[in-house]
Formats: sequence, C-alpha cells, structure tokens
Amino acid sequence: MSPSSLTSEILQVFDNLEPSLIYSSICASPVQSAAPLLSPTSECITDRCHHPTRSPPKLEWFWASKTDPGSGETASKKMSQPSSTEAPVLTPQFCFDERLLRDFLRLSRSTIDDSITQNLNALVTPSREGFDPSSTAMRQTDSRARKAIDPSACQGFKDKVLFPSWQARSDVLNYCAGVATSPDPDDPDLILRETESARDRERVVNERLDPYSARFFPREARTESLANLIRNQRTVEEIIRARTWGMVTERCAGSSPSWEDALNTWRHTHQR
Repeated sequence: MSPSSLTSEILQVFDNLEPSLIYSSICASPVQSAAPLLSPTSECITDRCHHPTRSPPKLEWFWASKTDPGSGETASKKMSQPSSTEAPVLTPQFCFDERLLRDFLRLSRSTIDDSITQNLNALVTPSREGFDPSSTAMRQTDSRARKAIDPSACQGFKDKVLFPSWQARSDVLNYCAGVATSPDPDDPDLILRETESARDRERVVNERLDPYSARFFPREARTESLANLIRNQRTVEEIIRARTWGMVTERCAGSSPSWEDALNTWRHTHQR
C-alpha cells in the first residue's frame, strides 16, 4: 500500500472520529513522525488539529444525560399510582345501553375497589429501608402487622383516586335513575307494547293451565328495566364501598369510620 493511500485512509478514520475527546487526546500531543512512511500522516493530522475544517460534533446524543436521583422515585410513583376511570358523557342513550353502563361500572370497580389491596401496597416505599431477613422467619397472618402507610400518601390516594371514582359512579347512577323515572317518548317499543296490551287485556294468563301463557305478559318498558338495573347496582355499590373502606381504615390511620361521612366531607371540601 502506498503512503498516499495509507494517509487518506487514516485521515478518513480521523474525520469520522472527530469529537472533542479525540481532539483533546490527539492534538494535545501530536503524532511525531517516527518513520518516513508515517510523516505525511503526522503532518496532515497536525494540520487538522491546528486548522479544523468543521467544529467537533456534540456528544450529548451518544451518552444518556445525567438524571436526577429523585426522578426514578417520582416515575415509579407515577407508574404505581392508579387513576380513576374517566367519567362518561351522560346522555339517555348511555343509560339505556345497559351493556355500556355495566361495563363502565365494572371497569371502575375493578380498577379501584377490586384491587384496593394492591393500590394500598403501592403507597408503601419499601426501598427506603433495608431488607430484614427475620421478617420471613414467621408467617404474618395478622393484618395489623402490615407496614403502616404514610398518612399524606393515604390522604392523597383518597382525595385524588378513591373519592373521585366513587363520585363518578354516583353521578352516573343518579343521572340514570332520573332517566328511568322520566317519560320516554322515544321508546322504540312503545307502539308495539300499547298494541299488545290492548289486544291481550282480556286474555287470561294462567301458567298452571297453559305453561306458554307467559308470552302474553305485558312487555317491560326499557325505563322499568333501567330502574331495576339501577336499584341492583346501588345495592352492589354500597357493599363494595363498605368492603373497600374497611381495607382503607385498616391501613390508613385517622380515617373516618363511615365511608358515607368521609365521602360527604370530601364533597363539601371540593364544593360538589
């Protein structure tokens, strides 16, 4: 290989490795010509150091920027903290779509209430304390032996996650209850139901004599079906909230003994 070709190849490598780190290491002690073969290369490199053709590229993109030690903890809190289900747009069509109404209630309950133990455990930061090997020597069956949760973390969970989720479900149930008790002129089965009732008004329905006579029972209006659904869901809601609040009072000190009082206090504070 000729000296000129070798020089061009070395210069090409030098151009590709032209950041400030390479400049400081090579230009601080330029290459001395140890042999006649390398002297042209040394002169060219020295010339590049004294008269660079372009500014060295920045290296911030190559190495990750230094992060704040507390940013990891903040990110983990954001990832572990649940969020309340977004409240839907309240319309009569939403209420009469019982599948959609049930799905909203089920999703909201599964996110907050059904996983209340996991949500409360996420408020504890075990990394602040070292691992105690003696903690695994005996099985802990008493719920009171669990690690206490920071009161400020508990209050933040109740104010920002738990109570907003409960309030969103209460708003939906109250609105749909009002829809169920209001006149429904847009009922698609209204005319058919009136026709059947006028025709079958004189028909005797007795399942003991005719097991198939139940087909002549008056068709249930969708407002009646919605009212039954709301009544059942309110009963379920009371049971779920009582169970959830029992778990909260066990883990969070200073909680109100009644979830109704705690929710009313939160509503008054937030001017609901």
